[in-house]
Amino acid sequence: MTLTSTGRTAVRGSSIETPTAGPVEVGAPLRRSLRGRGLLIAALVLMALNLRPAVASLSPVLAEVRDSLGMSATVAGLLTSVPALCFAIVGATAPFLARRWGPAGAIAVGATALALGLAVRPWAGGTPLFLALTALAFAGIALANVLLPVVVKQWFPDRVGAMTGLYSVALNLGASAAAAVTVPLTGAFGGDWRLGLGVWALAAVVSLPLWFRLARNPAPQVAASPAPKPARPVALKLWREPVAWALAVFFGLQSTNAYVIMGWLPQFFRDAGLSAGTAGLLFAVIALLGVPLSFGLSAVAGRMPRQSALAVTLGLFGLVGFAGLAFAPASAPWLWAVLLGISNTAFPLALTMIALRGRDSAVVVKLSAFAQSAGYLLSIPGPIIVGVLYEHTGGWRIPLTLMVVLMVPQMIAGYFAGRDRRVG
Repeated sequence: MTLTSTGRTAVRGSSIETPTAGPVEVGAPLRRSLRGRGLLIAALVLMALNLRPAVASLSPVLAEVRDSLGMSATVAGLLTSVPALCFAIVGATAPFLARRWGPAGAIAVGATALALGLAVRPWAGGTPLFLALTALAFAGIALANVLLPVVVKQWFPDRVGAMTGLYSVALNLGASAAAAVTVPLTGAFGGDWRLGLGVWALAAVVSLPLWFRLARNPAPQVAASPAPKPARPVALKLWREPVAWALAVFFGLQSTNAYVIMGWLPQFFRDAGLSAGTAGLLFAVIALLGVPLSFGLSAVAGRMPRQSALAVTLGLFGLVGFAGLAFAPASAPWLWAVLLGISNTAFPLALTMIALRGRDSAVVVKLSAFAQSAGYLLSIPGPIIVGVLYEHTGGWRIPLTLMVVLMVPQMIAGYFAGRDRRVG
């Protein structure tokens, strides 16, 4: 990567080059064309709002979708693993697409795929097409998942933690709104789950104009030092970096927990005798807790040289929450939901650590793609196994016990990922 005197960033091949010019004003061309960083922040928030409704809106009406499409519990488990599969495969292409179109351009393409997938998915005539359109929507989300940390590193290099926290708040708001509102929306549409799901495509459509505008006005990178430096290519071999693998394992295991919660927790509460509306509210509580916690956690983590203690603490909350659901589900369902909501803030913590572990945005794009792609591949079996265990045991104790066990390696990986190390 080279940084020209105008602040433009260029990527050549697979190597990264250090800046060749002195310091530049961050975002000057962008500020003139888009009237300030406020629109940059708006772009982040709008995209982040769309990163969870594709899953969170489906969970509360999953029983109706299964009945309508003739979908087994095992296939439903596969459905909850589609996000991870798409994120792993498509996320690996993000560095190439970012070089071709820029990070904002690639996110704009992703937002388009998301809008199309969400708009057409409810009208699929059968399970295969429903799965394919779900995959299209999640392919769009995958690009944003990988590239939003890169955008933050480029546009706000001095506020990585705070800005990661801000879009994490928006992400949780989108998830909680989808979880709480989808069932009432379905009721307002005469009980038609297709309209209740399809309406979430509108949120993706709203974000499109701003991201396409950003794609035409790429943000420059901050020079690393005021002193000129000769170009020095650095070959990144992330598979040799222990920090990269720790991030990938931590990201993958927290993703397993998140998608089991998003895909199955409302069904668990309904099986425990709660109404669909109450189950949706319990899931909304989990997402809503992430609104204040994500911002505060990311802001604090961004100022800390080590995030290991935070990662381990969040794992302990998840361990107790899953254990409570497994062995005393009816005693305090709201408490278990709160504990799992706190544990779920491991996602913004993972994003913050990815941005902090890379020395510059060129390294972050590669590290983000590696950690998320490898992590999501690791997370794919989890929701499927939970569905298979649920279908064959007829209950939730064994699947939830599995989730308790998985919290242990998540805490170990989080400890090593949070150490004060840099890649690149």
